[in-house]
Amino acid sequence: MDNNGITIGKDSSGKITVAFRYDPDLVEKTKTVPGHRWHPDKKHWSFPDSDGTLEKILKTFEGEDIQIDPALQLQLSKPVTTKTPTPIPSLQGTKSRGNLTHNFDDLKRELLSRKYSYKTVKGYIYYNKDFITFTDKNPSDITDNDLKDYLLYLAEEKQSATATLNQAINALKFYYGSMLKRKFIYEVRRPRKDKKLPVVLSKEEVAKILSSPDNIKHKAILMLVYSAGLRVGEVVRLKPEDIDSKRMLIHIRGSKGRKDRYTLLSVKTLEVLREYWRKYKPSKWLFGGARDGRYLSIRSVQKIFDYACEKAAIKKEVTIHGLRHSFATHLLEGGTDLRYIQELLGHKDSKTTEIYTHVSTKSLGKIRSPLDTIDLKEGGDN
Repeated sequence: MDNNGITIGKDSSGKITVAFRYDPDLVEKTKTVPGHRWHPDKKHWSFPDSDGTLEKILKTFEGEDIQIDPALQLQLSKPVTTKTPTPIPSLQGTKSRGNLTHNFDDLKRELLSRKYSYKTVKGYIYYNKDFITFTDKNPSDITDNDLKDYLLYLAEEKQSATATLNQAINALKFYYGSMLKRKFIYEVRRPRKDKKLPVVLSKEEVAKILSSPDNIKHKAILMLVYSAGLRVGEVVRLKPEDIDSKRMLIHIRGSKGRKDRYTLLSVKTLEVLREYWRKYKPSKWLFGGARDGRYLSIRSVQKIFDYACEKAAIKKEVTIHGLRHSFATHLLEGGTDLRYIQELLGHKDSKTTEIYTHVSTKSLGKIRSPLDTIDLKEGGDN
C-alpha cells in the first residue's frame, strides 16, 4: 500500500477492509460509514459486505488515492478508476499504463458458448482488461515477463488474496493459452494456498442466529442454508419445485461446476417454509428479490445474516458461509461418514471435505490438557 493511499480489500471472513496511514480526517470519514469496526492487531477497519456498503465507502473517500482489490471491482456496476500506483522496484522503467483498450468480445463469445457462469465471464473479462491496462500492450505483444510482472503487482501492490491471484491466472490462461495458444502461459506457477481453517459456529450459536429474525422469509433462508449445507448462491436460486417434501430432499440445480445434487430437507425447516409459503406465495423463485422476476441478491442474504448475528450477539468474524461450514462440522461430530458429507456439500474432491476434520471436536474433545492432570498447590509461593 502507498503510505499516503487507502487500500480497500477483503479479509478471509468476507468483510470489506479499509487500511491507511493514520490520518484523523480519514478516521472521522471512516466512522461515518455504518458497520465500521477497528482492528488494532491488523491495523485496518472492517465493514460487512452488504448492499451498498462498498459504494458508501468509495463515496466517503471520493477524491482520495484509492487502491481497490480486483475482486471487489467485480461487485461494482462500473469499475472504479484509481490513481496509477507507484511502481514496485522490479517494475521500475515500465512505460506508462492505460493508453490501450480492448473489449474482449472474442473472449466473451467463447466463454458464453462454453456455458460459463455470468460471474466467471465478468471476472475473466475484468482481469484481461486490467492486464492490458497494466502492460499498455496489445494482446499479440504480451510476453511471459508481462504476465509475471502483473501477478507480482497484484500480490505486492494490491495485496490480493491467493484466491484473487488464482482467478486472475485462470482468466489469463484461458485467453492467452486456450484461445491464443501461447505456450508461455502454462509455465506460470500458482501461489501457495492460504492454509486457513473455516470459522465454525457452535450449535448454541447457530440456534441463537436462527432464532433472531422476526421476518419469516429471513428465518426460512437462514434455516435452509444451515440445515442443508447450502452455498448462498444456491439458496437464492431455489425454485418452489426444488423442495421435495415427500422425499424430504432439496434439489440443487446447476450449482458450482454446473452440477446437480440432492441434499437434506429438515423437518423443522419444512415447517417454517410452509409458514413462509402461506404468507408470501412465491412463484418463479422461492425467494424473490425487489425486482419482479429476479431472485434475492447474495449481498441481501449476507446482510440478513449480519443482522441476525448482531442481534444474537455473535462475536466471531463469520459470514453466512459459516453456516455451511457449521452444517458439515456438526454432521461429522455426529458420526456421519465423510463421504456422505462430501455428497451433500457437492464437493468434487474429498480433500476439500477433509478440512472439517481439522475443526471438529470429535477427536480433540477426548484429549485432556496436561495442565488438567497436574495437582496445583493453592496459594502459590509463601
